[in-house]
Amino acid sequence: MKTMKPVGKHFEKRLSAVQVKALKIPGRYTDGNGLYLVVEPSGNKHWVLRTMVQGKRRDIGLGGLSTVSLAEAREDAYAKRKIARQGGNPIAERRTERRVIPIFSEAALRVHAEHSPSWKNAKHADQWINTLSQYAFPFIGNTPVDRIDTPEVLKALSPIWLAKPETARRLRQRIGTVLDWAKASGFRTGDNPIEGVAKGLPKQTDRDKHHEALPYADVPNFMIKLRRVDAAESIRLAFELLILTATRTREILEATWSEIDESNHVWIIPPERMKATREHRVPLIPRCIEILKSARQLSGDSLFVFPGRTADKPLSNMAFLMVLRRMNLKVTAHGFRSSFRDWTSEQTGFPRDVCEMALAHSIKDKVEAAYRRGDLFDKRRELMTAWSVFALSSKNHPDPRSMAPTVLGSQLQEN
Repeated sequence: MKTMKPVGKHFEKRLSAVQVKALKIPGRYTDGNGLYLVVEPSGNKHWVLRTMVQGKRRDIGLGGLSTVSLAEAREDAYAKRKIARQGGNPIAERRTERRVIPIFSEAALRVHAEHSPSWKNAKHADQWINTLSQYAFPFIGNTPVDRIDTPEVLKALSPIWLAKPETARRLRQRIGTVLDWAKASGFRTGDNPIEGVAKGLPKQTDRDKHHEALPYADVPNFMIKLRRVDAAESIRLAFELLILTATRTREILEATWSEIDESNHVWIIPPERMKATREHRVPLIPRCIEILKSARQLSGDSLFVFPGRTADKPLSNMAFLMVLRRMNLKVTAHGFRSSFRDWTSEQTGFPRDVCEMALAHSIKDKVEAAYRRGDLFDKRRELMTAWSVFALSSKNHPDPRSMAPTVLGSQLQEN
């Protein structure tokens, strides 16, 4: 390639705008201080800065003549030489500046790929990305993540906010997760628009109906009817155990015999099956042991305490719903946890932290959580004993308010 020789001692501003436009012969034409105009055999022209970067001579492309003028090339070259003289790396800084901002759909797919290995089941992973694909992508899928603000999120949420409230809340949370990832990755700055989007949305009317619970006063009568309902015995047993242990539906359905310590009357649910990803010990009162003995006779060689149609799979998550439909009750199985919690608050004197730990709720106070080492297991055994006495009693059940923890010790001995 041909290189124009400098005239005189000064290299700066050797080229003129007229020359730059007129040059046709392929070669490298210097403008001074390491700035060159390169004319390719094809006729294309582009700028190159040759300078020392951290002890090595490097050529840095500054763009084509069609988009970068002579004046702009000189200004950019000066800025990059200054960075290099100060020991920096203008090449690395330019890569950071030119990093492509992903559109929302690309960011969502990346978050899904990174997080799904840690999720408890494949079904949840599929639902997570499918919700975004169906309801968010049509509105913000092609929008760069740094340009998404409250109005864009509102467009995605508004069509289903009242029509599909539960789905909309999940969509809001998942959009927020993607935007949090984008900020952590350096693709956007500022607050997450999810935090203020509720101000632009109407109040949802299904909040009071979410996980609708049976009033705790009706639980004893429900337990009597449960034993007579038209359902498989294993389902009836599983439902009763769910109520007596105040556990979550999936925790009961996927329980395995390896988790049950019948000799010590304890059920140990491993972290990977718990919502809080922390081991949870469930005290098993006498009726729970009876349920498990009956379930053992029905489960055969299955690893599951309550197997489904085949021994290698647990009961379907629809099993409890079908029981409630047959009983013509508009409540949920999960709602019995609320029944239990209401009963503890209104009818017993057990401390709040004992009741919360019985439900395997996380401690929201980070300081308290850091110092909490035990799980109040013995106190929880007393609480669950009191709950079983109430839940399994007739309408003439004893007043549970008399069941203070100190009184329960003698009851445990009698049982």
